[in-house]
Amino acid sequence: MSFGKNLQYLRRLNKNMTQEAIAEKLDVSRQTVSKWENDECKPEIEKAIELCRLFNCSLDNLFRDELGTFNEAYSNLRVETVPAFRYVMYTAISVNPEGDALDRIYKIAKEKGVDNPKVIGWDFPFLSQEQINVYNMHGYTAAWVLPENFAPDGLEIREQKAQKYAAIHIETPFDNPFVTIPNGYKAIDEYMQINGLKHVWEDVIPCFETDGKSMDIYIACE
Repeated sequence: MSFGKNLQYLRRLNKNMTQEAIAEKLDVSRQTVSKWENDECKPEIEKAIELCRLFNCSLDNLFRDELGTFNEAYSNLRVETVPAFRYVMYTAISVNPEGDALDRIYKIAKEKGVDNPKVIGWDFPFLSQEQINVYNMHGYTAAWVLPENFAPDGLEIREQKAQKYAAIHIETPFDNPFVTIPNGYKAIDEYMQINGLKHVWEDVIPCFETDGKSMDIYIACE
């Protein structure tokens, strides 16, 4: 762990705040902030507490945690409003739910004459402990985002209202998916915490990820 790297990370998450801006808020020189980030010295406790207030974090976050999950695999950390859309969803509970759900939703789209559908997905958490522990099952929901003015017959169509999301782009999510993708969600959570954004859970899809060679992860926020 590195206090300096954590400080750089928090500064980057907070709208790329400059060293000069931190120095002005804490009444220190820019050179002092630079020395902190290079681990040449650490702030006195009063300044450390001010940093915690500035970045909405704890002293443990600042000095003991390893916050730097944001590397070259990630980019375009932002807040955006996702326009309202209609979708068809399919949930699979199995030992390979993501593959099963995606395969099914692509098949449904193809049956309706769409070869390149826009597909998103999210974990389905409502499983019993027996399904998880005994049968090693997990859940995943895949959703086909329908083209505008397209209403396929025989399918239950759901609607998502326009909603603000915090989001991040992952260029190579499947090189090490069990690390890269969870760290993407972690980076968004930290970004939301630092910038005072609250999660939204009701009446929207709380979080989802796009399907493809690269991926964007979204978490609903106020």
